[in-house]
Amino acid sequence: MAEVVRNWAGNITFGASRVHRDLTVPRLQELVAAGGPLRVLGSGHSFNRMADTTGDLVSLDGLPRVVEIAADRRSVRVDGGIRYGELAVRLHAEGLALHNMASLPHISVAGAVATATHGSGVRHGNLATAVAALELIRGDGELVPLRRGDEGFDGAVVGLGALGVVTELTLDVVPAFEVRQYVYDDLPRASLETDLPEILGAGYSVSLFTDWAGPDINHAWLKHTEPVPDGPWFGARPADGPRHPVPGVPAGNSTEQFGVPGPWHARLPHFRMEFSPSTGAELQSEWMVPRERALEAIDAVASVRETVAPVLQVNEIRTVAADDLWLSMNYHRDSLGLHFTWIADTAAVLPAVSALEERLAPLSARPHWGKVFTLDPATLRSRYERFDDFRALVAGYDPGGTFRNAWLDEILGPR
Repeated sequence: MAEVVRNWAGNITFGASRVHRDLTVPRLQELVAAGGPLRVLGSGHSFNRMADTTGDLVSLDGLPRVVEIAADRRSVRVDGGIRYGELAVRLHAEGLALHNMASLPHISVAGAVATATHGSGVRHGNLATAVAALELIRGDGELVPLRRGDEGFDGAVVGLGALGVVTELTLDVVPAFEVRQYVYDDLPRASLETDLPEILGAGYSVSLFTDWAGPDINHAWLKHTEPVPDGPWFGARPADGPRHPVPGVPAGNSTEQFGVPGPWHARLPHFRMEFSPSTGAELQSEWMVPRERALEAIDAVASVRETVAPVLQVNEIRTVAADDLWLSMNYHRDSLGLHFTWIADTAAVLPAVSALEERLAPLSARPHWGKVFTLDPATLRSRYERFDDFRALVAGYDPGGTFRNAWLDEILGPR
């Protein structure tokens, strides 16, 4: 019998007939050359069937660890199975850092890059923007290197696993730095009306959390490289104790607060690497909209709060800078991210997802590739001006459909 594999949230049971672990790159090439279908399982932190397959499911966790810092100390070469938490600790020990981190340090680098998973900050691109080079096994089993500036590179980085198995990545790095995290309670709705751009740009990154039980923002999380003066912040009160992003959840697995300085990798994520992230029993959705229409987007969510709030754990509002990666949700536009952590009930959540997509449609909202969305594929494709170029790139790297699955067939359309 095939190994039963579920995603991190437990809402997806993969249909693979075979699961392969402890693989080498040559063995991966053999599996790919056999013709598939084949998909790669990262850390399992996706909430839809993008990684599913009826054929071979491969894990890169067993690849030999590679953390090779370039001689000029401006980049690091890593294997396709490494996770951000492990990489961050090893980089910090060398006095280096990544420019950004996602909320969770538990996710795999290759999986985060392939889906344009992001982190936060008005001046910071998503995690995929740090990729300077990658190496992948294309559909015929050949190992292909790509570097920034090569033809097709900007289409291959956020690749949805459609072009091949990413075995190595080279990431830009910067000197290590310290971050202080401050949390504020009850940011008034009136402050959003008057000061939203200043609020979102007030730190290295800023996240606003609300459960939509009322008009105000429950918590504002400010991550800053310098000390912040004591006292109110845009009308919000400094938190009188540690907070978890989800209301009512103990704060023990959240990263340290109260402005205590600490390493970049121990403050930029919301959750500590040594603990289970977030709440576990959840689904997630997220949409990116143009940042200049941020208040309009927040109003759109508020207009369906009666549908959203009963199935919501928390809504995080954050920002990501524009980039040039064809299938990035932030392609050519500075973005506001509307991230929703739902209860673990797909049937109950889907009506809220549909309601949000309807209200956000005038903003050309782009859903996060690895999360729950219901947008029809034709509309989704229309929101990416390089989508046809991406399909052509996929056809060149995988003409036989080795990496195809039902989810990709729907997203990409007919071959």
